[in-house]
Amino acid sequence: MAHLENRCTGLTMRWGRVTLLGLGGAVLAACDGPQSTFAPAGPAARHLLGLSWTLFVTLGLVYAVVLALLAAAVARSRRGRHAPTPASERRVIAAVLVGGAVVPALVGAALAATTLRGMAALSPGRTADELTVDVTGHRWWWEIRYPDADPARDVTTANELHVPTGRRVRLRLTSRDVIHSFWVPALHGKMDLIPGRTTEIAFEADRPGAHRGQCAEYCGVQHARMAFWVVVDSPADFDAWLARERRPAEEPLDEQARRGRAVFVAQSCAGCHSVRGTTIGAGGPDLTHVASRRTLAAGTLDNVPGNLAGWVADPQALKPGNLMPRVPLGAAELHALVAYLGTLR
Repeated sequence: MAHLENRCTGLTMRWGRVTLLGLGGAVLAACDGPQSTFAPAGPAARHLLGLSWTLFVTLGLVYAVVLALLAAAVARSRRGRHAPTPASERRVIAAVLVGGAVVPALVGAALAATTLRGMAALSPGRTADELTVDVTGHRWWWEIRYPDADPARDVTTANELHVPTGRRVRLRLTSRDVIHSFWVPALHGKMDLIPGRTTEIAFEADRPGAHRGQCAEYCGVQHARMAFWVVVDSPADFDAWLARERRPAEEPLDEQARRGRAVFVAQSCAGCHSVRGTTIGAGGPDLTHVASRRTLAAGTLDNVPGNLAGWVADPQALKPGNLMPRVPLGAAELHALVAYLGTLR
């Protein structure tokens, strides 16, 4: 019986099928760095961090003042009671009005104004050279599409968003089923994906790197395993990646991979998954270049052959309730299918 450990969260699962197949242990996908608002990698995230610190410090000071006044009142009561005078009563009433109404109103107005200015800064106008990407939330994965003026040049991938440094990226967000929430704390704040509506966020990344994102709105049993990666490339690397993604799948060169393609087409895989140049499925992630992605199953597994075999053999063991059924395959068919999927780069 194998133990699967998520190095991001410490979550441990038990799963025996990978070991029984002789394909090695599977390890849930690890984090490259903190998934945190306090590790910004772009202007929008830095602005949100500044706003967060403003709120934390201001409200912390308010809390400290309230505690100090409470301590002073307790200390004064222990020194004994004094008969109230008209002057002391007026001072009490004035203190209550100032401390309980005027000061909170001023602090609240200042924080509201700061927040509104922040919202305006996070909703910039369009730029001529910005990159537009369509993101659709599914239970429980992310469909990512790069539209082009020529629809034949559109690029569709899953669970991994590539963007260039130094260029505004505008995401058009929607959902195919329930409400999801797109959140990459290193680059921007949260934005909901709502069925039948399109919402937008725009951000810019400063430097190359990879940042983990997460669905931040409870959307069902596998909400916690609906993650994705934003891979920030240099402009030249991004253009090269986009050009590769536009190409159809390469022809398998060895006999094992060709047998695997036949299994893919003959089984129910081709009914849900597209491989450009081979099959046109609907409903599941596009697999044309699946072998080049960092993870499988929306950030659940590192994309290595053993994990891929385990996922194909029994997806419900890792993500119970997901819409990918278990396909009965013999060992030879499974190995051939994994060999074929490994050529899709």
